[in-house]
Amino acid sequence: MELRQLEHFVAVAEERHFTRAADLLHISQSGLSASIRALEVELGTSLFIRSTRRVELTAAGRALLADSLRTLASVTAAKNAVAAVSGLLRGTLSVGAEQCLGSVDLPVQLARFRTSNPGIEVRLRHASSSELTESVSVGRVDIALVAVCGPAPQGVRLVPLSTQRLVMLCHPDHPLASADEIDLARLGTETFVGFQAGWGAQVLASRAFAAVGLDYRAAMEVNDVHFLLDLVGYNLGIAIVPETIAAKRPDVLRAVPLGAGMPAWDVAVAVADEPSPAATAFLEQLFEKAAAGEDQARSRLASSAADSTTSAA
Repeated sequence: MELRQLEHFVAVAEERHFTRAADLLHISQSGLSASIRALEVELGTSLFIRSTRRVELTAAGRALLADSLRTLASVTAAKNAVAAVSGLLRGTLSVGAEQCLGSVDLPVQLARFRTSNPGIEVRLRHASSSELTESVSVGRVDIALVAVCGPAPQGVRLVPLSTQRLVMLCHPDHPLASADEIDLARLGTETFVGFQAGWGAQVLASRAFAAVGLDYRAAMEVNDVHFLLDLVGYNLGIAIVPETIAAKRPDVLRAVPLGAGMPAWDVAVAVADEPSPAATAFLEQLFEKAAAGEDQARSRLASSAADSTTSAA
């Protein structure tokens, strides 16, 4: 089994399509198909269920995918570590983020990092916090900005960034718009506009409502912040969102604080226990403050690692 074959396998597994994967890898489709067939012969099993429109992983393929991602991530990390000894940063930095988390102006940070590290290709992926945290654990993403929805998976630490409140967002004509504060129990019969499963606000709202015996279900689920704001603006439902999102339309929508029982919106950086030099450099930049920036970043990283070790014990 060769690393090249694992790279080919992962590309097909993620694209679910041989032609798109071949284009991504800059090889012919016939060459890619031959590489996958050789891998299947070596392993003695089929890795994909092929159809005319797309391919799906078999049970064996799903089992191979996680280890393949870790193997390729380890190889990349080893190459980058050798380069770092010579004072060079090169390779790829894959950054993930859920939309509109607050705390960090991500485009500015990415631009600064790429300018300071021209040898590194920077990639960005938007997804839910749950998916991104898992992606860090398997090496698909190097570092991610996420809403904290629970303990980090094995091999990942969460470095705190900021905390803010979750609020109820509604149309100014909504009956609850004039309230100073709202208990969750009063929202049991409301129609919700919300994010899809795995997004931070959806996970935290579902958990809080379940704790008071209520079922949180969004009648309209979206994966875009501005579309959610539009739906609330047309009075199609209320939403549970962090203050950062509520502040985007302060003149046209009403944000009402939630009472006891609603968890805080904690934003953190998800990073591997042993991050790559590029991920470490980006983390240091995120926490940089005047001359003490690097010391603070390393202190937070060390503190987070100590907490992770204590929790594991």
